[in-house]
Amino acid sequence: MDGNGRWAKQQGMARLFGHKYAIRAVTNATEGCAELGIKYLTLYAFSKENWGRPKEEVDGLMKLLSNTIDKEINRLIENQVRLLTLGNLSDLPSDCRIKLQNAIEITKNNTGITVLLALNYSGRWDILEATKKISVLAKNGEINIEDIEEEMFCNYLETATIPDPELLIRTGGDLRVSNFLLWQMAYTELYITPSLWPDFTKQELYQAILTYQGRERRFGKIIESNI
Repeated sequence: MDGNGRWAKQQGMARLFGHKYAIRAVTNATEGCAELGIKYLTLYAFSKENWGRPKEEVDGLMKLLSNTIDKEINRLIENQVRLLTLGNLSDLPSDCRIKLQNAIEITKNNTGITVLLALNYSGRWDILEATKKISVLAKNGEINIEDIEEEMFCNYLETATIPDPELLIRTGGDLRVSNFLLWQMAYTELYITPSLWPDFTKQELYQAILTYQGRERRFGKIIESNI
């Protein structure tokens, strides 16, 4: 969800204003995906690298996260949205962590779309943590090295209980994945738009999905024509 700071600058405002305004785009994306019957939506909300931003911005983002949970929890319940997180929540401020854990507990039995917030997350961290967990098992003799295969490795990633993403939508025009779901996106289709995240609408979400539907996903194979 890139471009909040640039969008705010265009309005002559501080970067945090862009983050606040971007909540509307989160709502649009969530509602649009739910209306289309999409089962999982993952939002890259805060990366491990984002801690390197100015303290004022980071503190503002954490407060915004906390306030948004308070405001949106009833809507999540009403719309049967299940909330999950990816990343190391232990580094987040205690109030954010407590509210997130509470929201996860309250929505755990909801049967609609699952929204995953990637917070204090990075793809490299995810892979390293999985490697450490498996290494401990091997060291303790609980598994053999030969047992370590792709399916087993996936079971130790943050996304162990959800499918790999089929489509990555990146706003803001940058042509990179920014350390997001590196293992999981091996064959994910990419949709890059110059639109800044606060300007992202349901219409552009639909366009991204239509573009995805028009692609041929071969997963490294060749699909033979019957003609």
